[in-house]
Amino acid sequence: MMINKRLIGTVSESKKYIAGNVAAQWCSLVANIAIMTAVTGLLASLFYKTADKSSGLITAAIAVAAVMIRFFCTLLSSRMGYLSSKMVKKILREKIYEKLLRLGASYNGQVKTSEVVQMAVEGVEQLETYFGSYLPQFFYAMLAPLTLFIYLCFVNVSSAAVLLICVPLIPVSIAAVQTWAKKLLSNYWGQYTALGDTFLENLQGLTTLKIYQADDFKNGEMNREAEKFRKITMKVLTMQLNSITIMDVIAYGGAALGVIMAATQFRAGNVTLSGCLLIILLSADFFIPMRQLGSFFHVAMNGIAASDKIFRLLDLPETEEKTGCFPPDGDIICTGLRFSYDEREILHGIDMKFPKGGFVSIVGESGCGKSTLAAILVGRNRGSRGMVTIGGRELADIRESELMKNITYVSYQSYLFKGTVRENLQMGKPDTSDRELWEVLERVNMAGFLRSEDGLDTLLTEKASNLSGGQRQRIALARALLHDSPVYIFDEATSNIDIESENDIMQEIHALAGQKTVILISHRLANVTASDNIYVMDAGNVVERGSHEELLAGSSIYAKLWNTQQSLENYGNIQRGYMEGHFDGAKGWNGGKDGADI
Repeated sequence: MMINKRLIGTVSESKKYIAGNVAAQWCSLVANIAIMTAVTGLLASLFYKTADKSSGLITAAIAVAAVMIRFFCTLLSSRMGYLSSKMVKKILREKIYEKLLRLGASYNGQVKTSEVVQMAVEGVEQLETYFGSYLPQFFYAMLAPLTLFIYLCFVNVSSAAVLLICVPLIPVSIAAVQTWAKKLLSNYWGQYTALGDTFLENLQGLTTLKIYQADDFKNGEMNREAEKFRKITMKVLTMQLNSITIMDVIAYGGAALGVIMAATQFRAGNVTLSGCLLIILLSADFFIPMRQLGSFFHVAMNGIAASDKIFRLLDLPETEEKTGCFPPDGDIICTGLRFSYDEREILHGIDMKFPKGGFVSIVGESGCGKSTLAAILVGRNRGSRGMVTIGGRELADIRESELMKNITYVSYQSYLFKGTVRENLQMGKPDTSDRELWEVLERVNMAGFLRSEDGLDTLLTEKASNLSGGQRQRIALARALLHDSPVYIFDEATSNIDIESENDIMQEIHALAGQKTVILISHRLANVTASDNIYVMDAGNVVERGSHEELLAGSSIYAKLWNTQQSLENYGNIQRGYMEGHFDGAKGWNGGKDGADI
C-alpha cells in the first residue's frame, strides 16, 4: 500500500507530525461517535415518548462539546499536515542540493540540470501530498474501522462484523490498480522530464532559433513531445477515474449493506431502535476514511514515482573524498594528458607547464581542446588520463573545494545572478567593504557607470541582461579580482565584447601577471603577445610553444594565424576609417604624411 520505508526514513522528522495528524483525526472520530450516540438515544426516547427536558439539554451539551472538539481537531490535523509537508520539502531539497555539491562542478555529466530542477520542484511538491495527506490518512483509515467495530460490537456484533469485512475491499481494489498504475506513472514522469528537457533547451536557444528561422522546426518538435505527454496524461486520468468509480461503488455499497443489516437485526429484535439508528449513521464512517485514502492514492503514486527519480539522483556514485590541499607553491604541470567525450578523444597526450607566477597563453582554432583543458584544471571535467600535478601533488588528490578556492575561472559567459551589483561582487569576497568594492570597480572602469545608476545597489536582471556584454564581463572580472586566488584562468574572457571593454579587461589581466599564475585562452593573438610562454594547439595536440617573438621567427602555424588576423584587423580599421571620414588614400589617417601610418 505504498509505504516506502526508505522515503519515510529519509524524512524521519515528519513521523511525529504524521502521528499528531492521525491522533487528531481519531479524536474527531470519537467526538463524532459521541454525537451520534447522544442523538440516536434522544431520537429513540422521543419515539417511545420517554424523553424529558434534561435529556434534550444533555444531548445538546454533548453535541456542542463534540463539535468544538472536532473543530479544534480539524485545525490541529491541518497544522500537522502543513508541518509534515514543510519538513519534507526542506529536507529533500537540502539533500538534493547537498548531493549536487558532493558531485561537484561536474554533476551535469551524470544528470541533466532540467531533470534536477523538475525533481526539486514538482517532484518534491508531489511528495508534500504523500506526507501531508496520504500517510496520515493511511494510518487513520486502518484505525477508524477498528475503533468503530469495537464500539458497535457493544451494539450488535453481526452488523459490526459485516461492515468490517467489507472495508478491506477498497484497499484490495487499490492494490489491483497499483501494479498497472506504478508502471504508467513511471512512464508519465519519464515523458514529463523529456518534455522539460526539450522546453528548457528551446527556451535557452530561442534567440538562435529566431536568427536562423528554425523556430518552426523546434515548435513542431515541441508539439510532438507535448502530444506524447498529453496522451500519457489522459491515460493517467482515465486510470484514476476508473479506480475512483470502483471505490465509490464499494464504499456506497458497503454503507447500504450496513443499513440493511441494521434494519434486519432490528426486525429480528437483536438490536434496539437507538442501536439500529446508530449503526445506520455510523456505517458510512467505516468506509469514508478508506474512500478518502483512495482519493489521495493517485497523487501518492505520483509522489512515489517522483521519489524513485530523487533516490536515483541521491544514489549516483560519488568520487572518493579527497584529502589533499592546494599546494601554496608550485607549478601546474600536465603530462601525457588525454580526455574523451564519450568515446571521442579530444586531448591527445598533451604536455604543458604553467610556472607559479607565470603568464602562459593557449591559442588555437575553435575546437582544438583549449576550453576542455581549462575545465580539467578547475575540476569540471573528470575522467582524464595522464597526469596533472600542482606543486608535485596530483590534481585528482586535491579537494574540489580547494581547487575552487585557489583557482578562479573567468569565461566568456560568466554568470551574473539576479540581484544587486553588491550581492554579485560579494560572492568573490563575502566580507568585503564598500570601499573595496568601489576600488575594484574603478580598476575595471565600471565605477563611473554605476555611480550614474544606483551605485552598488544597481539591480541586475537574470544573467544581467540589462547590461551590455562588455559591462557584464567587467563586473565578472571585478568579482574574480575580489576572489584573490593564486591562479587565474581566463577562457575567452574578452570574446564578443566591445574593444574598449576588451582593452580594460586585458589591462587588468596583464596587471595580474607576475603577481599570480595567469593562464589566458584567447582566439585573438594580439592579447597574448606579452605572455612568457604560448602554447599553440591544433586538433587536441600541442604543435608549437614559445614566446611571441620566437613563434613569429619561423614559418609556424602561430605566425600564419598572426599574419591573417593582423591583415583582417587592419582591413577592418581601414573600412571604419573610410566610414568615419578619417582616412585619405594618399595622406593616410587624419591627414598623415603618407599611407604608411596605417
